[in-house]
Amino acid sequence: MTDQLIARRDFAVAASVSWWRDAVIYQIYPRSFADANGDGIGDLPGIRSRLPYLRELGIDAVWLSPFYASPQADAGYDVADYRTVDPVFGTLADAEGLIGDAHDLGLRVIVDLVPNHSSDQHEWFRRAIAEGPGSPFRERYHFRPGRGADGELPPNDWPSIFGGPAWTRAANPDGSPGEWYLHLFAPEQPDFNWDHPAVADEFRTILRFWLDLGVDGFRIDVAHGLVKAQGLPDLGVETQWHLLDVGVSPCFDRDGVHDIYRSWRRILDEYPGERIAVAEAWAPTLERVAAYVRPDELHQAFNFSYLGTAWNAAEQRRMIDASLAAMRAVGAPATWTLSNHDVVRHTTRLLQAGEGEDGEVAGRRPTEVDPAAGLRRARAASLLLLALPGAAYLYQGEELGLPEVVDLPPEVRQDPAFHRATGQDGYRDGCRVPIPWHGDRAPYGFGPEGGPSWLPQPESWARLSVAAQQGEPGSTLSLYRAALAVRRSHPGLGAVDDLRWVEAGEGVLAFDRDGFRCTVNMSAEPVRIARPGDVLLASGPTEADPDTVVLPPDTTVWWNV
Repeated sequence: MTDQLIARRDFAVAASVSWWRDAVIYQIYPRSFADANGDGIGDLPGIRSRLPYLRELGIDAVWLSPFYASPQADAGYDVADYRTVDPVFGTLADAEGLIGDAHDLGLRVIVDLVPNHSSDQHEWFRRAIAEGPGSPFRERYHFRPGRGADGELPPNDWPSIFGGPAWTRAANPDGSPGEWYLHLFAPEQPDFNWDHPAVADEFRTILRFWLDLGVDGFRIDVAHGLVKAQGLPDLGVETQWHLLDVGVSPCFDRDGVHDIYRSWRRILDEYPGERIAVAEAWAPTLERVAAYVRPDELHQAFNFSYLGTAWNAAEQRRMIDASLAAMRAVGAPATWTLSNHDVVRHTTRLLQAGEGEDGEVAGRRPTEVDPAAGLRRARAASLLLLALPGAAYLYQGEELGLPEVVDLPPEVRQDPAFHRATGQDGYRDGCRVPIPWHGDRAPYGFGPEGGPSWLPQPESWARLSVAAQQGEPGSTLSLYRAALAVRRSHPGLGAVDDLRWVEAGEGVLAFDRDGFRCTVNMSAEPVRIARPGDVLLASGPTEADPDTVVLPPDTTVWWNV
């Protein structure tokens, strides 16, 4: 065993028990974080070079979106080899070095796992196609004959999340039309058949491979999608799923997924240091989500219900209560997040309300908003989130107050759903634009000066870079650093599930947590409140006298009480 592996094992053994219950975890989208080799795409060496920045920010762990070998049909969520790093991101040695460096800095590393589907370039699928009908490798996916006189129609009426049917017809080895295969996402992402024992065996070995390299956990992509209803029955109605609200269906959130995660939990528990698994589970209710984090299953599940909650005091309070109650029932921590690589950045999204003219729910199709107003509301929302009991997930660049990029030209977009008429909207590129580090022109330190970036960065981002905000007392970066420092040091913010509501007037949300109070003005007007104690931190300027404080709209204050 190498010295590096010994150091990793020591780090895991020394890890505090249940560190994940109130951790702050920072999502890195590798291709957009830092580019070390100047090809315009972020990579593992680039991430490794920026780990001290993340340590200074005050987070506990990083979550890395996929960096495995992939044709990149869906930005790495189409995996061709789960045990190899794609050359665009570096090497396996780079991954080992990143994990080791993170551990040296006291940071844990969570990696993405994509078990619902593979790439169509995965060895299994390539053999399934090459060998034709009857190949044993076809049993590891969902191949079916088509309907109609000549098999020209898909086997059922399921739609793809990315638009169009969830089936593509394969060609036989002789070139003639053949069977159809299932893909709930892009055609380049065929779904695994989790009823086949080889699939379960393969992923157990993949888990061990990365655990042996020292990772501290996994974020499970499409955790709710692995098991499909027996017989793949028709929906029977014309529908179109969206990643944010797939609802009850024959291919999502089936009870059979829980046996898979119980087997994974047993593997995770074999390793020292509280290795964890986090479910990306979209389910119809919070109670269904909570089923993924029962004591013998996974550790956390993303709270997408909270992410989609309107900026309204009554709705926020209702969702916070419901989230805590659902997780408390199974002994799990709540999780809170406002942005990720699949949704409009909350600096833009939270200022949108209701539905657009085409019936689209606000925030899915981003529109330009007042930058100052959007940032003000985003800062207030971020302080609220970081005050809640449980674990918090941050998305790279939100600590800089980055807005959604809403004006990317069609020719640069790479979201596979963008050019489809229906389905997932195809607007995810706007939250994936590479983040700015320093300088007054693109790529703003993302890569070498004057070099490319895989998506263009706005000119306005020069003033939002890390260097531009470094040491500025009123900057969003300074706010996040201060908030994470208070969260780490204040005794009232350490418990998992203590929250007591305080009545503070219409449109105002307030709660106590053992010597700590959070007050948020979500109304459209300034409100005057009695001063409950000393101010720890505020998301924006306030007016105060010895006894009262005036909170402007979209302002959050933390108090020591």
